[in-house]
Amino acid sequence: MTVRTRVAPSPTGDPHVGTAYTALFNYCVARHAGGQFILRIEDTDVARSNPQSQAAILESLRWLGLEWDEGPDVGGPHGPYQQSLRSETYRTYAAQLLEQGHAFRCFCTPERLEQLRSAQQRAGVRPGYDGRCLELSPAEAETLRANSTPFVVRMRVPREGICVVNDLLRGRIEIGWETVDMQVLLKQDGMPTYHLANVVDDRLMEITHVIRGEEWISSAPKHILLYNYFGWPVPALCHLPLLRNPDKSKLSKRRNPTSILYYRRMGYLPEALVNYLGLMAWSMPDGEEKFTLAQMAGKFDLKRISLGGPVFDIKKLTWLNGRWLRENLSDEEFAERVQEWALNRDYLMRIVPLVKSRVSLLSELGPLTAFFLSGDLNLNPKDFDDKKMSRDVICKAFAQVLAGLDELVTWNKEAITAVLKQSADAFQFKLRDFLRPFYVAVAGSTTSTPLFDSMEILGRDLCRVRLRRALELLQTARPATTDAEVD
Repeated sequence: MTVRTRVAPSPTGDPHVGTAYTALFNYCVARHAGGQFILRIEDTDVARSNPQSQAAILESLRWLGLEWDEGPDVGGPHGPYQQSLRSETYRTYAAQLLEQGHAFRCFCTPERLEQLRSAQQRAGVRPGYDGRCLELSPAEAETLRANSTPFVVRMRVPREGICVVNDLLRGRIEIGWETVDMQVLLKQDGMPTYHLANVVDDRLMEITHVIRGEEWISSAPKHILLYNYFGWPVPALCHLPLLRNPDKSKLSKRRNPTSILYYRRMGYLPEALVNYLGLMAWSMPDGEEKFTLAQMAGKFDLKRISLGGPVFDIKKLTWLNGRWLRENLSDEEFAERVQEWALNRDYLMRIVPLVKSRVSLLSELGPLTAFFLSGDLNLNPKDFDDKKMSRDVICKAFAQVLAGLDELVTWNKEAITAVLKQSADAFQFKLRDFLRPFYVAVAGSTTSTPLFDSMEILGRDLCRVRLRRALELLQTARPATTDAEVD
């Protein structure tokens, strides 16, 4: 048997370190066994998926050295490798489940489902679909369908007994069927949910090992049931421990930078980031903490994965990155990496239009552009003192803008401008006055290059980190009686 693994990111935002973490372990399992590693794009969420995000994911994973054998950009015998291009395939398999009685059409309205959820919450019972449309006779269901009543396709789920999930790391896991919801498989628009598309694609792409985060354990019974309904063998299942914040909560961009783009922009080496992601849940047999991707793949053994919640510690990552810089790069190679990082022509050409009209000497570029080449800014609470905005108001403004920036699908000047203008209006400030503390937080000074252009160049995660740290700085310095916070 040829081992085939896959990573299947959703192109709905910046490329996440969690995606790289999962991709790394799938890559190592495949490479160690002489198998194949596949990349598939799960873009059935049409409203949130975008091509810019997809391009960033591919570029970031490739920057990390996680090359794939089959995928949307390299092709392969099992394509297309993009779910939005496979919708007819999913509808065919959904029709098969309906014909065999393993699925049913659900005509419940969103309003009825919301009322059901509210009633279940009030009663303190587990939320889930109550099976109402299972009671429809074939004639009733056909009449509703003939009248063009909107419906989704749900899977039938046993109400009694236990589903056994055999996990390569955790052994036997028992989950009662009564806890498993009658999952929607096909949405009203004819697009599949993750669960149907995932199982169908893994089967058709001959995936032998499904290696994903532990948050998917509760969904495993649904997937096993679908494999059984179709009469397909279940691939080997392995649920990796989740990356966590220092407080053991799930790694989240609201508490830690999570974008691969952020770490690349900060000057971390791809070798160091891959090395650190490997250390999150695995160790070399000799205990050495610094190793290459090839060394990890060559020595890889699933049995060496630790199930303890791995804490993503930026200080440890920075220490490891320092070792890579000092121990693995000659002076010439170090200079080349610096040039690739931020002194490359593409990056400089984005900055030049912002600074050219603001200098009379080339030596003036240093102070003016330093924030483009920096990570953390050395700020003081007094830097934010403003006659027109109190610290409390500034904190509330930072919190509101941070929330707005998080919601942006596309990170560009126009979208950033809209968020800040909307917040300025909400706080009833002229935009010029409202932007002053944002200049300080993002660029370190009120005399800087245009803010919106600068934020686009810096990127979402670096801007968010700077705004959040400015907020924390002010919250620490101001009186404790105010209540402005950000999640």
